[in-house]
Amino acid sequence: MIHQNLTDQIIKAFYTVYNELGYGFLEKVYENALFLELQSSGLTVMRQMPIDVFYHKTKVGTYYADLCVENKVIIELKAAEGINKEHEHQLLNYLKATCIEVGLLLNFGIKPELKRKIFENRFKNPFSSVPSV
Repeated sequence: MIHQNLTDQIIKAFYTVYNELGYGFLEKVYENALFLELQSSGLTVMRQMPIDVFYHKTKVGTYYADLCVENKVIIELKAAEGINKEHEHQLLNYLKATCIEVGLLLNFGIKPELKRKIFENRFKNPFSSVPSV
């Protein structure tokens, strides 16, 4: 799997934060805590990474990914009862709009949940954003 060791580190950090904080906080609290946990592991982490979206070579919008780790994995955080298809599509769209191929959807819900998504660069628009960490 692409970036398996890195995603394993991120998932471990996710469970560490979940076990400490539990369920019931806003996403921003989990974002801040996971950011600190990942940084303390020696990883390079960017918060609220801008993702430009293009249509026919024209920028039509900007989204913000919660976290980007080592410029290789986009993390989308949720604090919902469960992961739904809209959450998964949001993460896939972030991957489509960047040169990053791996994404993790992490839900700090009643019970912790995660989904790993891949969108290979060979399928992407040549105008995909290149994040700068």
